[in-house]
Amino acid sequence: MKPKVFIDGQEGTTGLQIYDRLGGRGDIELLLIPEASRKDPNARREYLNEADLVFLCLPDAAAVDAVSLIKNPETKVIDASTAHRTAPTWVYGFPELSPTRREEIQNAGRVANPGCHATGFISIVAPLVNCGFLPESYPVPCYSLTGYTGGGKKMIAEYEAQRRPAELASPRIYGLNLNHKHIPEMTAVCGLTAKPLFSPVVADYPCGMATTVLLENSRLKSGPHAEDLRDLLAAHYQNQPFIRVTPFAGTETHLASNAHVGTNLLELSVYGDAGQSMITARFDNLGKGASGAAVQNMNLMLGFDEEAGLI
Repeated sequence: MKPKVFIDGQEGTTGLQIYDRLGGRGDIELLLIPEASRKDPNARREYLNEADLVFLCLPDAAAVDAVSLIKNPETKVIDASTAHRTAPTWVYGFPELSPTRREEIQNAGRVANPGCHATGFISIVAPLVNCGFLPESYPVPCYSLTGYTGGGKKMIAEYEAQRRPAELASPRIYGLNLNHKHIPEMTAVCGLTAKPLFSPVVADYPCGMATTVLLENSRLKSGPHAEDLRDLLAAHYQNQPFIRVTPFAGTETHLASNAHVGTNLLELSVYGDAGQSMITARFDNLGKGASGAAVQNMNLMLGFDEEAGLI
């Protein structure tokens, strides 16, 4: 019997992307709630409890409410909101995080899907902290460039309107209070004791993300060369289907943030020398940064090939 899957919040950007990735698959039964019933709590409760697995593509408060409606102990949940990313009873859905994380996701009933900016940051910082190179107390500086689709339907409409403010044609720094909503998961998942110095930037293109961490090598254990950091990351992500590390200091003169749009690939590139290092993660903010990661987690939780329906 095919597992039943329900997307609560299918009309949002992430929900639509998940639907597009699942719509053509013959190994699941996708439950579709009628348009008129999407905000009916009784109808939603029925679908939430009928499903073998539920995607929550909702604002934080609505995601918490949806979880409270689930009484079926067999219903597995993947929450794409921020609500449960640091909750101790939820598994953080980054399979490549550690040697045991993939199995933890496979056995989990509740999985928190990572945030897009957090995905890039964690892919770089967590292995460096875990191996001891990067001190937990290091206030990691990071900037992250994203396409406007990461801002949801309202932002997409603003950028794609025929008449729009001139300022939208230039990159815009936001999160100016230095308290972006992804910082708690960045800090907790990486095991940091110091809050990262994080600055996100949104620009006038649809999809793609480039998250960059800058490091002073003398403040790291053993004062490594940038190439040593590249080799450590390559060893950590060896044989991972969706993360690859490029050769050290390649021939590029620029790194395009939309290089991997339409895929679930995350690519890490390391530049620098004996004194300083720059590490950039490039991926699709709607792919490995959102719906692609959610489908990857679903595949693990339902016993499918991890790469099913993903490129």
